[in-house]
Amino acid sequence: MSTKQASFYQSVERNFDKAAALTNHPKGLLEQIKVCNAIYQMNFPVKIGNSYQVIEAYRVQHSHHRLPTKGGIRFSHLVNQDEVMALASLMTYKCALVDVPFGGAKGGVCVSPRKYTEEQLEKITRRYTVELVRKNFIGPGIDVPAPDYGTGSREMAWIVDTYQQLKNGEIDSAACVTGKPVSQNGIRGRTEATGRGVFYGLKEMLSYPNDCKEMGLSPGIAGKTMVIQGLGNVGSYTGTISIEEGDAKVIGVSEIEGTIYNPKGIDIKKLIKYRKEKGSIIGFPGTKKLENRDDWVGMECDILVPAALESQINKKNAKKVKAKIIAEAANGPVTADAEEILLKKGIVIVPDMYLNAGGVTVSYFEWLKNLSHVRYGRIEKRFDQNAYTNLVSTVEKLTGKTISKRERTLLTKGPEEVDLVRSGLEETMITAYGQVREIYKRKKKVKDLRSAAFINAINKVASDYMTLGVFP
Repeated sequence: MSTKQASFYQSVERNFDKAAALTNHPKGLLEQIKVCNAIYQMNFPVKIGNSYQVIEAYRVQHSHHRLPTKGGIRFSHLVNQDEVMALASLMTYKCALVDVPFGGAKGGVCVSPRKYTEEQLEKITRRYTVELVRKNFIGPGIDVPAPDYGTGSREMAWIVDTYQQLKNGEIDSAACVTGKPVSQNGIRGRTEATGRGVFYGLKEMLSYPNDCKEMGLSPGIAGKTMVIQGLGNVGSYTGTISIEEGDAKVIGVSEIEGTIYNPKGIDIKKLIKYRKEKGSIIGFPGTKKLENRDDWVGMECDILVPAALESQINKKNAKKVKAKIIAEAANGPVTADAEEILLKKGIVIVPDMYLNAGGVTVSYFEWLKNLSHVRYGRIEKRFDQNAYTNLVSTVEKLTGKTISKRERTLLTKGPEEVDLVRSGLEETMITAYGQVREIYKRKKKVKDLRSAAFINAINKVASDYMTLGVFP
């Protein structure tokens, strides 16, 4: 075996090839599904202070089997073409897996957000958007970006504003990007979506008693110990929702400044507040700091949640893992080399292309909302509330009994936008896991959940290509 670690894109390709070998699709079709269809590498000038900087950036459209293509924009000084191609590829398989009708795409701007002021970041973001518009790499029916590492709703607001200035009068222009602020045609529940999707995915996986028994765990997420690497958007929501709604116990958290541990559990909401005030998670009351920050990978727990960047668990540290489940909340946190080691140890890996699909699922809901020009719940909320109220009143009348005001409110409440979004996300995660699990259990040659997820995604993309007549 080579001592050189595979690149992120090479890891994705290896995982694809491993699963593709277990399908019956023609070689040419598999090659078309695998390859990136369009790669736009750009360099543009931006005035920063009294000087000009040339910014390196990318937008990769992996697959055009469905349009528009969809994928986030990453701001990081580590951005490179290999990474963006890998992320775009994963987006194709992710969208197919959860039945979201997009092709995969991804963007990257090679800057470190910490080194720029808000005004400078706005200049860079708007200039990047201009480049995308010029080359027809953005649009409601062409390519729809979203937030990713280093970006958020603020950057998406700048993008949609720039797009609308250049595409004046386009009625569906708000759908050119998702992850926008709610006040700017965004959708409630988008910020928490990826972390909530991780929770729903783990909850569903742990709902099968026989599967849990094979892993040496009791059914259900309640009481399960978790270690989370990365306290960004995904990690923080995964932790808080798993604690509040699943009764799980987060015993360890790792961030850039170090790793902390408390076997009795860490309150993630309080930890986030502490870090905001102190600038670090170190010193949080009740926790101990590990001597080596990277030792998070070897902490004993039921569920290890890498929620930061790719390649965090690799062939150098995979042997240290003691968790029963690795929940890939980030994109590509486990390399292909590391996966071979982990599977031999009997560790179950819940793949990123399934587990962190909550973001693109709710982005799909936002895109649909923008195209329909109506807020979810606006039409049916009062109708449902009145119907439920009449039903409760009828039952009270027939039984001669009454319920409390609080109980009446709970029973008769019409759905808000966020309720519908969460319901749609939970349904998506449950359905997708059921499909993956069926392949994993039915096909004897499929030895892991990632291969099962890839097979499911490949079959769906292949079906689309065959329907298009590209491969008659």
